[in-house]
Amino acid sequence: MKEINRRTFLSYIGTGAAALAAASAGLGVLEGKASAMSPTADHLFGFKTNKVSGYFEPIAPSKEDALLLPKGFKYDVVAAFDDVINKAGEKFGQGSDYNAYFPIHDSNTRGLLVNNHEYTNIFSIGPIAADGAWSKEQIEKDLYYQGMSVIEVFRDMDGSWKMDTGSQYARRINGFSPFELTGPAKGTAAVGHATAVKGTFANCSGGVTLWNTVLSCEENFSETAERAGLPLTHYGWVVEIDPFDGKYARKHTALGRFNHENTAMGLTKDGRVVVYMGDDKKDACVYKFVSKGKYDPMKDRANSALLEEGTLYVANLKSGKWAPVTYEAVSKLLANEKFKAPTGVKGTREELLAKFKNEGDVVTNCHEAALIVGGTPTDRPEDIEISPFDNTVFVSHTNNDTHGNIHGHITRIFESGDDLGATEFDFEIFIAGGRQSGFSSPDNLAFDSNGNLWIVTDISSSSHNKGVYKTFMNNGLFVVPTHGPGMAQALQFASAPVESELTGPYFTPDENTLFLSIQHPGEMTDDLSKPTSLWPHRPGDKIARCGVVAIQGFKLG
Repeated sequence: MKEINRRTFLSYIGTGAAALAAASAGLGVLEGKASAMSPTADHLFGFKTNKVSGYFEPIAPSKEDALLLPKGFKYDVVAAFDDVINKAGEKFGQGSDYNAYFPIHDSNTRGLLVNNHEYTNIFSIGPIAADGAWSKEQIEKDLYYQGMSVIEVFRDMDGSWKMDTGSQYARRINGFSPFELTGPAKGTAAVGHATAVKGTFANCSGGVTLWNTVLSCEENFSETAERAGLPLTHYGWVVEIDPFDGKYARKHTALGRFNHENTAMGLTKDGRVVVYMGDDKKDACVYKFVSKGKYDPMKDRANSALLEEGTLYVANLKSGKWAPVTYEAVSKLLANEKFKAPTGVKGTREELLAKFKNEGDVVTNCHEAALIVGGTPTDRPEDIEISPFDNTVFVSHTNNDTHGNIHGHITRIFESGDDLGATEFDFEIFIAGGRQSGFSSPDNLAFDSNGNLWIVTDISSSSHNKGVYKTFMNNGLFVVPTHGPGMAQALQFASAPVESELTGPYFTPDENTLFLSIQHPGEMTDDLSKPTSLWPHRPGDKIARCGVVAIQGFKLG
């Protein structure tokens, strides 16, 4: 690969998608502007316009308690923890993560912003008692401040982004909100025969559907559910909401129950819906769901029914095949008297036969079922995105110290025949974290219209500026070309405040604004009188507040 430096990068980051695509490794030349083999729903931004996403002088790592950006860029704090979001007085949640922007009347300057709230900490619930017990008030706050916020945002006449608290759409969705179950687990013994459940929480990342709803992912749900006395099997699902319709709320059990990170939606060559998903824990798997029926753009939100019936697959990286995670596949393997449970699956053959009696049991106990059918344990598969340029699939494997994968890597999957519905694939390590790349522990991903991959990092706060993580300093946001002479070269665009991570990068359609969450600044604080961060440094504020910012300064052309 041609060696480049930072200034060289600036000379070709603006050369257009065609030039970047020309050097695509083994994939051929893409003609003119981006033209995906099949459409993808997530993070297309303005790729149809073929505009350049930005010129910037990369920044250096930092330890500052600030959100640092390149020269010429600025940010506005659109919403932060505990801000009032509507006339009802509902408050913006904590643990800001995924963002998705929905234009109102096709506007790039006014729309709905959906934000996920992953978890709470000392700034919302206060210190935990010495014996580890939570009060009733703390449990209720925990359920309230997690979930999701739908807010209306706009760019004012002075060019600043603000929240419109008078919006008719603004609302909270949290641990108290009602949800309908769909799919094979609905009404089964695996979920206590429930057809509807209470609440969503541990909402990490997500995705946008082809019919303009949001899929939000329940990740580390167990502790919240157990503290609140809620059934564990009611959580760990993919949630669907409509930003413009507060009555629409579903959990799709056909997509499996595990520690979901995000979703990436696309189409097979024959028009079926595909949803890629990662299970964010050590030795967990990469999945995709392929619907039985075909997508019909004329049906709008009615296409949601496609997520109720189809085939869930898990990636076997050794064979390069997608293995069906179905009752048929699991029961066939368990029928063999010589069956031995693979690593990561507990129980005897007899116990597993009792556990897996139908499709509902399989999707509810998806992690174990996936390992049984041959899924490859991997290194914390977090965000997954489909390239709108060549239909390759990018997977963030954040890290796994038990395997010696300290800094993580990004895997690039090549589906057979460039068909997202294929049952065979090949893959490569697109870029690895470490000193050579300048970043560690990749997490959320996003594409811009020039084929660049935007990567945020997730170094644990307890490891910041210590040991082998010293050189990376605070977490950051990086830009990596996926084509051309600078392919797989990372340059830092932003540095996060103390003990935080940057999450949920999402552009407006014209790519003039980038929404970005600042999650858990100061999370190592154990004494409220001595917070380790005070971001966003509002006058008179004595605590740190996670929140969402709108970044501007992109030069398009």
